[in-house]
Amino acid sequence: MDFSDSSIISLVDKIKVEMFVDMDVYSFVAPSAYDTAWLAMVPDSRSPVQPLFMDCLDWVLNNQREEGFWGDIDGHGMPAIESLTSTLACLIALKKWNVGESAIQKGLDFVRENAEMYIEEIKDCCPRRFAVIFPAMLEQASSLGLDNILPNHVKDTVHVMDIFIEHRRIVEKEELVETYHYPPLLAYLEALPPNKIDKDQIVTHLSSDGSLFQSPSATASAFMITGNKDCLAYLKAIIQRCPNGVPATYPIDEDLIRLCMVNHLQRLGLAEHFTKEIKNMLTSVHRNYSTNHRSTVKDSNLLHLYKDSLAFWLLRMNGYIVSPGSFCWFMQRGDIKDRIENNYYDDDFSSVMLNVYKATDLMFPGEEDQLEEARCFARKLLENVISTTSGNQNHLHKLIGHELKTPWLARLDHLEHKMWITQEHDSTLLWMGKFSFHRLSYDNSERLTQLAVQNYKYRQSIYRKELVELKRWSREWGLSEMGFGREKTTYCYFVVAASTSLPKHSDVRLIAAKIGILITVADDFFDEHASLDELQNLTHAIQRWDGKGLSGHSRTIFEVLDDLVREIAKKYKEQQEGIDVSDSLKNLKEQKSGKKNFVLLYLKENPEAEIEDAIEYVGEIIEKKKKEFFEYALMDGLSELPKECRHLHLACLKVYQMLFNSSNRYDSNTELIQDIQEAFYQSPDPEIGVSSSKSSSIKSTKKPVSLPQHLSFKKQNNQTTSYYHSSFDYRGSNNIAVKWASWPKWRVDGYNKSMFVTPKFSPCFI
Repeated sequence: MDFSDSSIISLVDKIKVEMFVDMDVYSFVAPSAYDTAWLAMVPDSRSPVQPLFMDCLDWVLNNQREEGFWGDIDGHGMPAIESLTSTLACLIALKKWNVGESAIQKGLDFVRENAEMYIEEIKDCCPRRFAVIFPAMLEQASSLGLDNILPNHVKDTVHVMDIFIEHRRIVEKEELVETYHYPPLLAYLEALPPNKIDKDQIVTHLSSDGSLFQSPSATASAFMITGNKDCLAYLKAIIQRCPNGVPATYPIDEDLIRLCMVNHLQRLGLAEHFTKEIKNMLTSVHRNYSTNHRSTVKDSNLLHLYKDSLAFWLLRMNGYIVSPGSFCWFMQRGDIKDRIENNYYDDDFSSVMLNVYKATDLMFPGEEDQLEEARCFARKLLENVISTTSGNQNHLHKLIGHELKTPWLARLDHLEHKMWITQEHDSTLLWMGKFSFHRLSYDNSERLTQLAVQNYKYRQSIYRKELVELKRWSREWGLSEMGFGREKTTYCYFVVAASTSLPKHSDVRLIAAKIGILITVADDFFDEHASLDELQNLTHAIQRWDGKGLSGHSRTIFEVLDDLVREIAKKYKEQQEGIDVSDSLKNLKEQKSGKKNFVLLYLKENPEAEIEDAIEYVGEIIEKKKKEFFEYALMDGLSELPKECRHLHLACLKVYQMLFNSSNRYDSNTELIQDIQEAFYQSPDPEIGVSSSKSSSIKSTKKPVSLPQHLSFKKQNNQTTSYYHSSFDYRGSNNIAVKWASWPKWRVDGYNKSMFVTPKFSPCFI
């Protein structure tokens, strides 16, 4: 199917009306079948034979999935593991009121057919919440006559027995409320045996809104045990606010929902279509942070840390002023650090540490003390998570591995968008709750994924057309048939297109790619092919901007450069009130000393030093300059360059990090081929879920897409000496060079005309 601007704009407008006009942030979050079922179990005190909240019971009856389960589906359309406990809770609610016999049977069939598969998935690391709730739901279902829910061959397995043993250990050893476990055991009141229940403790720990840890299910249980009027008022407030299914937490932090929605839109590559909505949501969050800033955190709810670290990342990335202290406060709280270190393997803790680790990517000068300490703390725990779950990883563990393996600065936006669209990582996950992850509601997820697929495919079609045009340009000028050096037409276009979120019909991609191609050809000409006379003649020709007397490859390089300058000047003149900048471009001065190799300079000044010392020294300089660069690129008021240009420079830095982060990918003939396939040719269609009864044997059906024949790469001998460091790359070359790597500055009658402005550039970084 072909997509167009008009079809995408039409879908965007529809989504804006359905989701963002008169925005109800609660509608973004999927209801919790588990918590809704628990409210459905509450009897009416005036008539105990019927439920107090009939709407909740009706919701249970009307929201069973076709496969027989209740609860969330993941980004692949498959039942999440929490569907086991959600289904059991719904079965208990239906059985309690003797309704929905056929639904009960379908639910039992689902549990019996799929329990073994889900239990196998968590055999190496059973989440605490699952160990608390699952055995309790089985026992409560059995007490109502729902026997033999688990087949004998499942019930007698060592994995099931281990879960029951862990359940008993937790119930017997843990206090109802203690320092080292979150959520506290009392938050799972509905799953606790009678001998563990203390009415006084329940009432003592009720919040001012009448809830027990803002948990609808625990509060429903608390009301059935105590009859407390505040609990009842809380439950009624939930029904009034959320008539179409109860959320897993109430009230939900609305700023957290806004942050998660912005994060979701950016991950899918949709930020360009929702700039106003994103700005409104982030401005609201930033305003609340500014007015409600807390120098100390009174409670130790990990949700605060999850939200604060996510807010830091999104606000700073979008140019808002925010302090590292807004989320690094936890490093001053020994009780919280101890709790995290004792429970890091639980998804709720590891998801928080992942946010903290990601937030520390955006480090400005002078912030090292706070952010480096938090980064080291988070990375150590995340590495432990991966090492203990290497055999059977869930979506969160895979995402952690992705973050640790490839630095954010070395990842390209276009490929990251595809990763989230195709659900390689479950994009419906929002944040961790007491019982499970809060997820984006199914309808909203479907709408946004549909738009993201169309948007990505449309971009791919544009990129393919532009690549054909670029290859034609390179061939007509003879750049691709020089007979020496590297043929990098496709590479140059790939890194430009995949690293930025330029508008679909932007001239900048082709201009930047042409510059990259010319730089590569000229670099190889100077390094490998030209004589000293040819190098001097070409350099002098560029200095006087006159190609007379040049011949062969020297003449070709000069003529391409001259034509490219004319093209850039023409584009600029069309967009900037007729200003001609061609002379400014031609007068760009080279560094007569050539490329400065800092490693060699350091060794020259410190002859006793080893090469490793020099690399370490230069690495420290680079890391310092990166922090300064981030601040200039992201924050207003520090540079004359407009934000669009600053973000384009940031995209260039990401390209260099991707190419040279751990090896020289640019000079490889093979390393980027798969990435190019992903970016331009492979469809981003999400994986489609299948019946849950077959899910244990699901394997990806994607086949590798062959690289189109026109994407050929010449294999050349590379004579450039390179030095590599684990966290940066430095490539040094001793030669004379034409310096043509960045947009030039010039001054033309005023502040706003003193720099090159990229045409209609709207950036977005993952």
